[in-house]
Amino acid sequence: MNRLNVNERAQIIRCLIEGNSIRSTARMTGAARNTITTLLVNLGTVCSEYQDRVLRNLTSTRIECDEIWSFCYAKAKNVPDQYAGVPGYGDVWTWTAIDPDTKLVPAWLVGSREQEDAFAFIADLGSRLANRVQLTTDGHLGYLTAIEKEFGRDVDYAMLIKTFGVVPSSDGSPTARRYSPNEVTSQEVRVVMGNPDPDLISTSYVERNNLTMRMQMRRFTRLTNGFSKKIENHAAMVSLHFMAYNFARPHSALGKNRTPAMAAGVADHVWTVQEIAALLD
Repeated sequence: MNRLNVNERAQIIRCLIEGNSIRSTARMTGAARNTITTLLVNLGTVCSEYQDRVLRNLTSTRIECDEIWSFCYAKAKNVPDQYAGVPGYGDVWTWTAIDPDTKLVPAWLVGSREQEDAFAFIADLGSRLANRVQLTTDGHLGYLTAIEKEFGRDVDYAMLIKTFGVVPSSDGSPTARRYSPNEVTSQEVRVVMGNPDPDLISTSYVERNNLTMRMQMRRFTRLTNGFSKKIENHAAMVSLHFMAYNFARPHSALGKNRTPAMAAGVADHVWTVQEIAALLD
């Protein structure tokens, strides 16, 4: 990135983390699309390494986990035969964890929704926590063995399983909504291990974080052509997003000018976009 100075990088980063696509970022900044993509991949790697190093020994007491769907290259039904079943083509799931108290996202993983990735995600999450936590997930069965393997019995774990109703269409026939989720008709709390506080069994914060991801990363926006063409680019954008979210974006629920990283005690100030850009130096 010798041809871009810190301010030029910061301008591009600011566009990307506010939900703009590569093409719109190129139009606004005048940078070539290949230059933007190269910056994204390089910076995403550095942001991932930085957060991997810093987000350790966290004193969180509550964690919520979820998975959010997207796709790369093409939707699964449109993936060419030669790429069928190849990782990075078709469905891509991003596993996320959030601390409801500090709003910090300490761990994420871009991959599939299979058991192997559940093990990897939960193992990474567990390695970052200093305390016993109350953990809530949805009903995805991959969590069960992964959490038991990583935490043993040293966790207060519950599943919150939601049932979605089918809303009638204009002609009265039942149909699934196309543009928004169906309404939750019931939910079941299933205590798996430990003694979780019933009042704190929730996935509301991590589900709200899914909305933040879809709003601030063009690659996650539904019904557009802004999807990732390569899984590497997709993962780089996720790393950059969480770098900005954790360190550079004050959260209104935390008080004036406090970021999740500050609330979690891993940062002492609100990062600027220029500081993120300077990670490449």
